[in-house]
Amino acid sequence: VAAGAIEAIACILMLQRQKIAPTINLDDPDPDCDLDYVSEGSRNASLEYILSNSFGFGGQNACVVFKKT
Repeated sequence: VAAGAIEAIACILMLQRQKIAPTINLDDPDPDCDLDYVSEGSRNASLEYILSNSFGFGGQNACVVFKKT
């Protein structure tokens, strides 16, 4: 529960600051997985919505969408 709350707070801060936090320790991404990785510092972005996913043991899952106001 606490990890999900912390992630939700991080998402709200990203939405307020209009920045995307990096994925840390992403040193060697798969070249066949062509995604727009944010791996070297945060990135400025124009965010209207942000999605927070939390997955737990035993199928305890939650998703929350936050909207910029």
